[in-house]
Amino acid sequence: MWIEWTIATRFLREGKAQSTLILVGIATGVAVIVFLTALITGLQGNIINRTLGTQAHIRVQPTEETNRILAPADGSVQLVLENKRAQRLRSINNWQQVGDVLDTLPQVTAVSPVISGPAFARRGEALESVALVGIDAERYQRIIPIQDDVVAGVFRIGAGDTVIGRQLAADLGIRVGDKLRLDGGQGRETVLNVAGIFELGVRELDSRYVYLDMKQAQSLLDLPGAATVIDVTVDDIFAARRIAARIGRLTGLKSESWMETNAQLMNALRSQSLSTQMISLFVALSVALGIASVLSVSVVQRTREIGILRAMGTTRPQMLRVFLMQGAIFGLAGSLVGGLAGYGLVAAFNTFGPKLFFIPVDPWLLVGAAALATVTGIVAAAVPARRASGLDPVEAIRHV
Repeated sequence: MWIEWTIATRFLREGKAQSTLILVGIATGVAVIVFLTALITGLQGNIINRTLGTQAHIRVQPTEETNRILAPADGSVQLVLENKRAQRLRSINNWQQVGDVLDTLPQVTAVSPVISGPAFARRGEALESVALVGIDAERYQRIIPIQDDVVAGVFRIGAGDTVIGRQLAADLGIRVGDKLRLDGGQGRETVLNVAGIFELGVRELDSRYVYLDMKQAQSLLDLPGAATVIDVTVDDIFAARRIAARIGRLTGLKSESWMETNAQLMNALRSQSLSTQMISLFVALSVALGIASVLSVSVVQRTREIGILRAMGTTRPQMLRVFLMQGAIFGLAGSLVGGLAGYGLVAAFNTFGPKLFFIPVDPWLLVGAAALATVTGIVAAAVPARRASGLDPVEAIRHV
């Protein structure tokens, strides 16, 4: 193996200009792969964090109510014109027991019961339609850390306190410490103190959500002791669909993952991943063609030297390994330089870029890029290597 290594490095030194050019080409290709992969990964992570920062990974709700139609009498034909039944706000049956079951599932990290429904918020002559969100504060904070998004006052609910969105506060002209009247309909009203104002960064939520204690929401919505939704978070967000299906089978309730409620987002993420893979494939292909072309020229230029080496006792397998080593050296050296250049581009983006999001630096990305470039170099060198090992010593020595 040492002999093959010595011959391979000697050939590379003698073809210094060609070797430098192909190394620069490989380094450029690897730098593009590393930077684009890191960029897309950071962009996807930012999109997912922004999306899932305001919602649960899985929502468990009561199944939809359906019409019950009597079977036709024997020997008769029944024609049915059916309208879908209107869905009323209702509680999950035995939601406490359901929550206890979900707490025991291995991939579930947090479970929080919620009672949510429509209401009106009044202040003076101003009237806004809002969504009441009655929560268990301790449990809900593990689903969505609202406390981190409070921009004024404190996150405090219960005992006559509530927390509202920033846009809603602006629409009603409310500041921390002001009173807010909530009307749940049919004479169910209450006046609460605004203890805090939050900003989730989603206008629809900031203009409608009103967080309050579960008991207060139950009273306003006329659902004593109820929970209309159970929010769930899991340790692997991309396994949410499978876990939601399992929860549905286990509880018999409607269980939707964030992937189902954000179908367009999932399509966008898949498209981004596919585009990154296609770019990496074409860059790797161009690198392979470059290595193959350089080594093919090297075989032609060194035909006489190859013949002399064969005549001196160098076997065909040894000559095959010489050129395969050259391909591996090209790939490994170029990938290391290109990987460092790619990390430099990532650092420059994080430092001098628009700072819309942060690109994380994954050390395993460099390892993967180096392995890919090295394997590509070996594969690309296979054809020139077989040609070199197949040269007849006598004909090669006579080559001019």
